[in-house]
Amino acid sequence: MRGHVAALASPHPIGAALPAIYLDDPFAQALCEGVDEVLAPVLVTLDSLFAYFDPATSPDDMLGWLAGWLGLVIDDNQTPENRRDLVRTGIELVRWRGTERGVREAVRAAFGRDPQLVESGGAAWSANPGAPLPGNAEPRLVVRLPVSDPESFDLRRLDEVVEAVKPAHLLHRVEVFAG
Repeated sequence: MRGHVAALASPHPIGAALPAIYLDDPFAQALCEGVDEVLAPVLVTLDSLFAYFDPATSPDDMLGWLAGWLGLVIDDNQTPENRRDLVRTGIELVRWRGTERGVREAVRAAFGRDPQLVESGGAAWSANPGAPLPGNAEPRLVVRLPVSDPESFDLRRLDEVVEAVKPAHLLHRVEVFAG
């Protein structure tokens, strides 16, 4: 329920549904009007529930809740339109979660800039038996993001976005640089 709305009329007044003997009873009608005032916001919310699930019409304070359903990270530093765009593209982001494309698009959607991704690779082999394997055996991901002011940038927010969309087994590190 969104809260009390002054002078909101109930779309289904209870007093009109009472048996005929109570229709002219002032006490019964006053009691029903009090209940109608409490139930009116609930009924109006249920009548327009579909609008709460659409990023285009959802109230601004509901966008974080919608994003949470998709596992996306939204903060108050983003404009409402940026939050709406992130939720709108969230379904596509969920489809690519755990992939390079998913990490790249999630960071782009959250920060409006293309990140640089450096992966350690998924496999190691050697043409010479018994030789040490090239590369790093431990899988890692480094996400580097160009920003206008690296000193004031919130690295924690970038880390949360990457943590939400990267493969669960993969260790990661985030970096920002002037660009």
